[in-house]
Amino acid sequence: MINPTIKAAIDAALNTYTVYEPVNASVISDKLKTVFDAEEDFLDKADALDEVFDEHPEVDDLREVFFDLLMVNFFSADIDRLEEDYLDSPEWAEIEEETLDRGTELLNLLLYLNECSDEDLEPSLDDYLTEFLLVDDDEFQDEHQIYEPIIANQILVESSPEEVNKVAQRLSEDAELKELFYPIMTFFQNTQPNESDKQDVAEQAPEKAFDMAVYNVLLAFNQN
Repeated sequence: MINPTIKAAIDAALNTYTVYEPVNASVISDKLKTVFDAEEDFLDKADALDEVFDEHPEVDDLREVFFDLLMVNFFSADIDRLEEDYLDSPEWAEIEEETLDRGTELLNLLLYLNECSDEDLEPSLDDYLTEFLLVDDDEFQDEHQIYEPIIANQILVESSPEEVNKVAQRLSEDAELKELFYPIMTFFQNTQPNESDKQDVAEQAPEKAFDMAVYNVLLAFNQN
C-alpha cells in the first residue's frame, strides 16, 4: 500500500527536481510508486527502491531521502497488514540492524510532521527539537550532537532564506546535517509559504534540485 501523503511527496520531490535537472520525473515517479505500493516485505521493497535509483543515477542524490519515505510509508501503511506487535519482533530487529546505515535525519522530521497532523498541531523548530527529539535530555545527547548546527542557529527561523544560505555554506563538510540544513531551516521559517515565499527559498538554495525537492517533500507532509 502507499500512503496518500507519501504519494504526494514523491510527486512533489520529482516534479521539483526536474525543474532544475533534465530528468524524466513521470517515469521515475511511476516506478517508485509501484515499489511503494507493492505488498512485499520491507527489505524486498528497499532492494526494489535501489534498483530504480540504479537505473536512474541522474537522481541518485535523492536515494536516501526516498528510503526515508519508504520507511515512513511502512510505518503508516504497510504496518496495517502485519501483526500488531510486529515492531517488537525479531524480524523487525533484523531489518533495523540491516538498515542502520540507510536513510537520513529527514526520517525523524517526517515522523514529527505526521504526529503534528494527527494531533492538529502547527510544527515549530523549538517543538521539534525539545519535545520530539528531546535534545535537551541527557539521555539523548547523540541527537543533540547531530542537530548541533540547527540548535546553534535556531535564530535563523526569524531570518531569511538568504541568511540560512550563508550559514549553510559555512557548515563543516562532515556535519551530518549539512545537506539537509537549508531545506529544514527554510521550512521552519515559514511552514505555510505562498508562491512568492517559495520562490525566495528557491533563489537562495545552495543545491537547488536537491534542496527544493526536500523542501517540497516537507511541504507535502505539512499539507496532510
